[in-house]
Amino acid sequence: MTSFEWLVRGLDLALDPQTLLWGLVGCLLGTLVGVLPGIGPTSAIAMLLPLTVVLPPGPALVMMAAIYYGAMYGGSTTAIVVNIPGEASSVPTALDGFQLARQGRAGPALGMAALASFVAGTLSLVGLTFFAPALAEVALAFGPPEYFTLTVLAGALVASLSGGHGLKGVAAALLGLLVAMVGLDPVTGAARWTFGWLPLMAGFPFVAVIIGLFAVSEVLLAAEERVTHLYGTRIRGLLPTRQDLRAATPAMLRSSVIGFLLGLLPGCSPSVTTFVAYDAERRLSRHPERFGKGAIEGVAAAEAANNATSTGGFVPLFSLGLPSGPVPAVLLGGLMMYGLDPGPGLFQEHPDLVWTIIASMYVGNVILLVLNLPLIGLWVRVARIPFALLGPAILVLSALGAYSLRYSLFDVGGAMVFGLVGYGLRKLDFPMAPLVLANVLEPMLEESFRQSLTMAGGSAAIFFTRPLAATFLVLAAAVLALGILRRPAAPAGRAQAVGQDAVAG
Repeated sequence: MTSFEWLVRGLDLALDPQTLLWGLVGCLLGTLVGVLPGIGPTSAIAMLLPLTVVLPPGPALVMMAAIYYGAMYGGSTTAIVVNIPGEASSVPTALDGFQLARQGRAGPALGMAALASFVAGTLSLVGLTFFAPALAEVALAFGPPEYFTLTVLAGALVASLSGGHGLKGVAAALLGLLVAMVGLDPVTGAARWTFGWLPLMAGFPFVAVIIGLFAVSEVLLAAEERVTHLYGTRIRGLLPTRQDLRAATPAMLRSSVIGFLLGLLPGCSPSVTTFVAYDAERRLSRHPERFGKGAIEGVAAAEAANNATSTGGFVPLFSLGLPSGPVPAVLLGGLMMYGLDPGPGLFQEHPDLVWTIIASMYVGNVILLVLNLPLIGLWVRVARIPFALLGPAILVLSALGAYSLRYSLFDVGGAMVFGLVGYGLRKLDFPMAPLVLANVLEPMLEESFRQSLTMAGGSAAIFFTRPLAATFLVLAAAVLALGILRRPAAPAGRAQAVGQDAVAG
């Protein structure tokens, strides 16, 4: 069957009432997560991972994917109306969107954000539909040495591009590998890093680690933020004018391409690519002085890149089993919890599942466009929920999520401990993406490494004598060297600084 035929079959499965219902739930939750500062899609998906115990893989994974791209939609609403980016990737949207709101044009800005998100999401889904299967077919020729070195390259890219100093990214990745290695050796059964403590024999469960690093640490960090001032604005009319469309359409299309292509690279999260696309449009504009003062094309560029990047990240996830950021890493963990083998074999062994997820994204794009505009007033009111109520609720849900997987208080304690670890690492400006990706990729990395050494009779020369594996290693070394030697990444640093200013009001 061709990709188009599989897409039609996936669409039929995605429109199944149960799958459609959970997709709708994911879209609503994702939008809510995007609206509320202090809760990210990674935290939300991590808290919902225990649902894998009771839900079939199709509906559960469709819901988790919908939370991700739904959060990309939702972050723009409060960024424009009240100058509070729900997500770091919505910071560039706030630069021009809030200025438009102050000029009485919040409606057209919100309409343009929704339209740009829909167009970029649809275009990038076309790329995912036809590019991912082709890449998977190429990846079928990879052996264990190629997979090992490709995983090393992915980790190097994430450590280098995820923000912060290169050495901090490498240190975070090594910590993620160490955490994943705690427990019994999968081959020999020997205890590793357990210090003779029986509860550690089973290792740290992935769900507890992720809930702690993101959900719990987000609450601790958000508790330090002072109460923000919300700018009140009335929303009149949601349709951009013809002049708005003429100005924004080229920016929307260019940023969709930029976001999708950069989304294929591990480490290029939406919080980075939105600034890249925004800066590119400012440089290409005939009137760059308008940017930051209410340029509708600035809103279109940021939102298009935002959604295209999130969709582009599914290409390496489905084709190679390599996540491009923290959220795809958690989705990868969800696949593995169902016993699914992510990578090129996914299209051959479970085509119905993967094409259902892809087709559900087309449906989810339409759902989000229909839902977001009428509910804008509701989302703005939701953003005003006091954190004194929201924070404890998140902690309770985090504890329940950690406990429900194995019904173990040890997992709850582990989640809280990793919450403190994540809080400390973020305060010290360590990037979280390398830690999470290293943690989830460690089993694949270890397995492919051992298989490679077995093939070569114990010689590591196999990684240098096979051309593709050697190329991946050289690229990984170059990326790591550049990441360690250069200064902290400008886009990430700038995003963080502007985000803090925007939240401070």
